[in-house]
Amino acid sequence: MLFNVFKTPNPLSSIDIAPSWRVVWGTLDTLTADVVWRDNQFAIISSLATEQFALSPTKQFVVVGDVWLSNRVELLQRLEVEPSSFLGNDRQLIAQLWEKWGFECLKLLVGMFGLVVWDRQQQILWLGRDRTGSRTLYYTTTGSIRSIAPKLRSLTHYRSADLDLVALRDYLCCAFVPGERTLWRQVREVRPGTVVEMPSEKIYTYWQLQQQITDADQPLVWHGDRLRSLLDQVVQEYLPQNQAVGVLLSGGLDSSSITALAAKFHHAPIHTYSIHFGSESPNELEFSSLVAEHCQTQHHILEITFKDMWERLPETMAYLDDPIGDPLTVPNLLVGRMAREDVQVILNGEGGDPCFGGPKNQPMLINNLYGSVINQDSLQAYLIAFQKCTLDLPQLLKPEVWTSVKTEPSIFSADLNSDASYLNRLMALNIKFKGADQILTKVNNLTQAVGLHGRSPLFDQRVVDLSMQIPPEYKLSGVEEKAVLKQAVLDILPDAIIHRPKSGMMVPVQLGFRKYWQREARNLLLNKKSAIAPYINQSLLRDWLDYRGDIWGRYGVKLWLLVSLEIWLQANKN
Repeated sequence: MLFNVFKTPNPLSSIDIAPSWRVVWGTLDTLTADVVWRDNQFAIISSLATEQFALSPTKQFVVVGDVWLSNRVELLQRLEVEPSSFLGNDRQLIAQLWEKWGFECLKLLVGMFGLVVWDRQQQILWLGRDRTGSRTLYYTTTGSIRSIAPKLRSLTHYRSADLDLVALRDYLCCAFVPGERTLWRQVREVRPGTVVEMPSEKIYTYWQLQQQITDADQPLVWHGDRLRSLLDQVVQEYLPQNQAVGVLLSGGLDSSSITALAAKFHHAPIHTYSIHFGSESPNELEFSSLVAEHCQTQHHILEITFKDMWERLPETMAYLDDPIGDPLTVPNLLVGRMAREDVQVILNGEGGDPCFGGPKNQPMLINNLYGSVINQDSLQAYLIAFQKCTLDLPQLLKPEVWTSVKTEPSIFSADLNSDASYLNRLMALNIKFKGADQILTKVNNLTQAVGLHGRSPLFDQRVVDLSMQIPPEYKLSGVEEKAVLKQAVLDILPDAIIHRPKSGMMVPVQLGFRKYWQREARNLLLNKKSAIAPYINQSLLRDWLDYRGDIWGRYGVKLWLLVSLEIWLQANKN
């Protein structure tokens, strides 16, 4: 069981973490190992066999990064280059674009990227990230050497072990760390749609999510047709050419829509993958199997046991890189490993709820109507809606920790108080933070860990932009959620999928801690030498582990995010 794993000084030393590149900038006198390119104050360090950088035609600009572009042909046409004659990769394409337009070229890119660009002539460093946050990029904030990498783990030797206590507070509220903060005080994350310039440390926003409702007088059918036209285009661009593709299929509207669109356009085999948690837990296999049969996919079902969930958590947290306390992380890794036996590219339905008004917004809409009656402000209501540890913080955190963070402002306040319609404010929060900092980070890191390329069509920047143009009443109105998406795919899905109520993938962590993991969790969380011990009131954890006072059945979710945090901290010690 898991607690046996943690008897060794380095519990995750046997887990093979794929290396990533990093860039160092500053005083570089002593660099020797794995330097693949350097120039005065700038060096690229990588043990990867493949090149991770490109030079512009005049060699003024060096481009490093993880890039996948879906509008390659259009970009080459802008450069007046015949697509069939260009043999370079996406980094080389960006290097040419940067030489012509500078960081303004980021506005032209459609796809997924985290980039570092070094201007050899001006001695300026640029860090850029795609609009929705499909790729991650981190940088250190102090010292004579700054380090930049797509993985937090790659920055270990360039940071202290000091935790950012505001980030810890936010993780306990959300099960992820929102915004530019990370759990390490000396490390920040480049935000989606922004560019960081060094040494000035100026931050430029080249794209901003904002409400721009258009054609409000048009009916639902018109907006559905417009959305469908865009989804047809995006899904076709996301499909791999002449090879099998996979789709993670839960049986809900979002993943079913992507499956049906893939089946409509893809001529190579389509593999779909569903999971369940055994006979003790409810599942959605009835619906996922219905969609698989309707779309004639090669369907695969994976049973994930309580033993799998617990024993694979250390490995999952190591691969995640950023701490995420969502119980679906382990299932995502395991089903990805299964899919890699059949495909190299896998699609998912992530993004449907944030973009098109999923039912999780309903409690917030009710609060907006009746908040004055129950005396609850919008920020408190939003944090409570995560159903994590918001209300527990004064007792969960040690007094000195709580005192230091309780009045620190929230990253969510600006969007909650914007001028957009209330539903679009909530959607903007879910796209900008939960999307970028939890969902897409999880997709990216766990698919990469098993050698897959994960793609999220509903989080495509064009889909996100269009979602903010659609009138709110066509997204979530009363109990009818995602009306415009349902309208868009009405002709390609069974009625049973279009009209089924949203249930979501429920991971049975409540049962897991009660029946299977209690002893191991107790040994892990209540150990006086645990990584969370300096910050967390362990007496409260004893109550949770004994399920004392668990009126609403939420202790399992809270314990899971704390166990995930403890394992992540142990995995990422200096």
